Amino acid sequence: MTSPDSQNTDSQNTESLNRAPQGSDEALPAARPRRTASISRTTRESSVEVTLDIDGTGQVDVSTTVPFFDHMLTALGTHARFDLTVKATGDTHIDAHHTVEDTAIVLGQALKEALGDKKGIARFGDAMVPLDEALAQAVVDLSGRPYCVHSGESEAQALHLIGGHFTGSLTRHVFESLAHHAAICLHIRLLAGRDPHHVVEAQFKALARALRAACAHDDRVLDVPSTKGAL
Repeated sequence: MTSPDSQNTDSQNTESLNRAPQGSDEALPAARPRRTASISRTTRESSVEVTLDIDGTGQVDVSTTVPFFDHMLTALGTHARFDLTVKATGDTHIDAHHTVEDTAIVLGQALKEALGDKKGIARFGDAMVPLDEALAQAVVDLSGRPYCVHSGESEAQALHLIGGHFTGSLTRHVFESLAHHAAICLHIRLLAGRDPHHVVEAQFKALARALRAACAHDDRVLDVPSTKGAL
C-alpha cells in the first residue's frame, strides 16, 4: 500500500518535470497553434469549398461529384494525416476537368494558407509507396516556389477513363495545379505500374506521405528552415 508521503513525493517529482529549473530563463515550449485554412472559390464552371487542418488525424469528408477523385483525395488526407473536408460541384455533365482542376487549385491555396510562415517545419519530405504492382515516389520542398515535375507514366495512361469520370491525364494536372497554388516544389515519379487505378493511387499516397513529412514540426528548427530566412 502506498503511503500519503510517497504519493506527495511522486506528485512533486512529476510537477518538477513539467516546469523549467528554478532560476532558469528557459521557458517551456508554448503550445503550437493549429495550422488550418478554409477557402471557397466559385466560377461559372464549379463551386469548391475546402477546409484543411494540417495537424489533424486523417479525418476526411470529400464529395466532388467525381467518385474516383473523391477516392484519391480521401487517400491523400488519410495518409497525410490531414483533417480535410472538400465539397465541390461543377459542370461534370460536360467533363470532369473543370471540377477536378478547380478543386486542386483551392486545395493548394488552403495548404499555402495553413502553412503560414513555416517556422519550425521540416520543409522537405520524401516518400516511396507501393500499391501491388505499382510503385511511386514523391519528393516535396515547401519552398514557396511553385514547380512540378511528373514522370514515369506511359502515354496510354493519359487516355484511360478511370471510374467512368476521371481521365488519366488529369493526374498530372492535379499535381501541377496543387503545386502552383500551394507554392511548393513537387517531383513525382511512377517507378512501376500496370493497372491504371493503382498507378494513380500510388502517386497520391506517395504525395500524402511526403507532405506529412515536410509539414511536420522539427523541434530543432527554431525559425524558418531557409538560409534566406523566409520561404
